[in-house]
Amino acid sequence: MTTLLEPGQIPQASGEPPRVLAADAKDVFAHRARRFTQLAEGHPLGDYLRFMGRLAQAQQRALDAMPAVPVPDDAAQSQSRQHGMPVVPAQSWRRDSAWRKALRAILEEVAPAASEAAAVTLKAIGQLDDAALEALADRVLRTELYGVHADKLPFVAAALQVYWTRLATQLGHATPQPLDVPGVCPCCGALPSASVIGASPELPGLRFLHCSLCNTEWHLTRASCTACDAGESAVAYQHIEGDKGLVQAETCDVCKSYLKLVRRDKDASADPVADDLATLALDILVDESGFSRSGPNLLLVPGGA
Repeated sequence: MTTLLEPGQIPQASGEPPRVLAADAKDVFAHRARRFTQLAEGHPLGDYLRFMGRLAQAQQRALDAMPAVPVPDDAAQSQSRQHGMPVVPAQSWRRDSAWRKALRAILEEVAPAASEAAAVTLKAIGQLDDAALEALADRVLRTELYGVHADKLPFVAAALQVYWTRLATQLGHATPQPLDVPGVCPCCGALPSASVIGASPELPGLRFLHCSLCNTEWHLTRASCTACDAGESAVAYQHIEGDKGLVQAETCDVCKSYLKLVRRDKDASADPVADDLATLALDILVDESGFSRSGPNLLLVPGGA
């Protein structure tokens, strides 16, 4: 049975590994901010990565300041578990206005570090009314990340990540069941941004998918496609020569998709979101080989880095 654990809690007696790991609300974005800063040193996209570190820091402060938000009652949670449905589904959960308050706080904090182009975007977001912001949120949650207003969506996504992380961590010991599609988050139903080996020191060899929205991680067998569940014979791994394989692209010859694999067992400071954005050259390489990414990084403006 799937168990949603408190951050860092690992069963001591059972031989069964935990199936679902909740994010550490006290450090999830702060850790990401530190990793962005580390990765920025000497990187061709150093200024961009430093700004993303500032954004992650703002996310942590917004999460720290966010009070408890409404979550499903026990009956609704039980029904979700019974039917194998996400507990707080991204596309149908009625959002609390707390996410918009988080957005305003994030915009205010990152504004001093913004480039000229980003400053224009931040100002434009700040002038939108609640209805327009909710419409942009709907686009993010449907992963419609291209087209008009694409430059605004990562900032909206940043606030939604804060809100859904608060939801996920408030659920505590709720027990979402594995979904019919194993590559979808059992907590919110969003797609993974990457997969991680070594999600915690106690689980060095297991592969977990990392949710692009709520930062929940859930177990999936290694050497299987995260999109179509094809087996080991269809899966291959690509990485940039000389990078020690810390971040790899797991490609599938059946569905022609790929998702990044972050080896936290090789570097405990690695972060699936930060290390993903720091290896965009790998995305270009794999895209040129005919593979399409199966899960989004919601903080990336397509073509904007």
